[in-house]
Amino acid sequence: MTDERGRLVWISAARPGRTHDITAARRDHILAHLRAAGLGALADLGFLGLDDDGDDPVVVTGFKATRARRLAPAEKEANRVLAAGRVPVERGFAHLKSWRILTKLRTDPARATHLFRALLVLTNIKATTDN
Repeated sequence: MTDERGRLVWISAARPGRTHDITAARRDHILAHLRAAGLGALADLGFLGLDDDGDDPVVVTGFKATRARRLAPAEKEANRVLAAGRVPVERGFAHLKSWRILTKLRTDPARATHLFRALLVLTNIKATTDN
């Protein structure tokens, strides 16, 4: 997760690459943590269906077109606005991926989790010293 400026604020435990985004979010109880903190999140279509509370959503996702259903102009505009809001988020993830060690990481998920969390700390230290 990143804040609104794209700074990494939380990294989940490492999971196999086959784990879907929404499954990982459910295992980490993301909705409960966001609600408890009074926060919300902008998410991509990988999280579509995660938040079923239509009256008080915590996770906002875009609209998905299907072969049988095209998006209405208002839905397309909503997707554009959401994408614009997610630009800093994607930039934060890209920054994390720029750490070359992640491209060749072949280790136990527990060790990978420690590495990811150390990278989170290092990234935040670098961000505070750059400003």
